[in-house]
Amino acid sequence: MEHDGPAGGADKRALRRELLGARSGLTAAGVREAGRELAERALELPELAAGRTVAAYVSVGGEPSTLPLLEALRARGVRVLLPALLPDNDLDWGAYTGPDSLEQIRHSGKMALFEPSGPRLGPDAVTGADVVLLPGLAVDARGMRLGRGGGSYDRVLARLERAGARPLLVVLLYDTEVVPRVPAEAHDRPVHAVVTPSGVRRFPVT
Repeated sequence: MEHDGPAGGADKRALRRELLGARSGLTAAGVREAGRELAERALELPELAAGRTVAAYVSVGGEPSTLPLLEALRARGVRVLLPALLPDNDLDWGAYTGPDSLEQIRHSGKMALFEPSGPRLGPDAVTGADVVLLPGLAVDARGMRLGRGGGSYDRVLARLERAGARPLLVVLLYDTEVVPRVPAEAHDRPVHAVVTPSGVRRFPVT
């Protein structure tokens, strides 16, 4: 796996600060509108439109709103799984059955997250998903994703690999967050596609 060596971590932190700063300038209306456009574009992916189980997430802060997509998937009869953060930063999963199935949880030292209020299905539940939607801050032409740095989704991707699961991996971003190159380290794994408000781009990931 190609990577940028020991400097990759510092480069990631600098790029995260830049991208989070840009998101902090977005209006609530802009975030909502991006979410509506993302939902339309995402369903252009045949794997997502025909998926039986999709692992997704509830957007927070300046992330493009995912609620329109969650509702569109639920309306199609798709089983939607949402993450619940564990104390070690790993993710458990629960079912999304509508906005009333969410509860706001404030984890120590972290922003409040919206998590499923129903029964927990275990960290391995994600291995049964046909599509996994990933949060991120940027993606590059190789499909390398820049996350927030907590490592939760690195664990998810490693779990999928260990299980031999091969869901479609999709990151949801703004158009400006598709960049020429993201600093990458040896443990990073590429995604298969990015969805932005203007469309879908696939990557040549084997």
